[in-house]
Amino acid sequence: MKIAIATFDGFNEIDSIVAAHILNRVDRPGWKAEITAPTETVTSMNGVVIATQQPLEFLNQADAVIFGSGRKTLQVIKDSSIMTRIKLAPDRQLVASQCSGALVLAELGLLKTGRVCADVKTRPMLERAGVKVLDAPFYAEGDVASAGGCLSAQYLAVWIIWRTLGKAAAMDALSYVLPVGQEAEYTSRALDAVSPFIPAEENSVSAR
Repeated sequence: MKIAIATFDGFNEIDSIVAAHILNRVDRPGWKAEITAPTETVTSMNGVVIATQQPLEFLNQADAVIFGSGRKTLQVIKDSSIMTRIKLAPDRQLVASQCSGALVLAELGLLKTGRVCADVKTRPMLERAGVKVLDAPFYAEGDVASAGGCLSAQYLAVWIIWRTLGKAAAMDALSYVLPVGQEAEYTSRALDAVSPFIPAEENSVSAR
């Protein structure tokens, strides 16, 4: 399972790193989530510089893609040197966004119902484009999902793991990062947020 965490300059550290960390808790051959970017290094909104693990074209061959957020997402979607390199195939990929990453989904024409989750700062930009921003932390339709709020990264990770390996695998990966003494509370919240968007045939074991 190849997972691309699309990360651009000005990225939000929580979005990219937390999602990647939880996803990489899955111990399966060939399963790996990697920071994917258009440049060899990317600098976060707070000046943290990280090395890119995969080039931007990795998005096109990955089994799952998450577009994280950042302060420069609006610039990214207007940059043809970046956007023309992204050629997704949602009929064979799980695609998701977090916060301003929803702008990328909209630009790529992936919001078929015109509904999405995003953060409060991104909301006006999406609404001006005719997109309905939901008052919810997570939403998915088919193989396209979105989450709103930095700490909603856990929901995207749970959704991808649940869709591919089943509920038990998702709970196991999540268990490593939960606050001690609050495991049941956090697990219940994550499952409640994601479960309505899991196809019935994938509720226990993945069909992929």
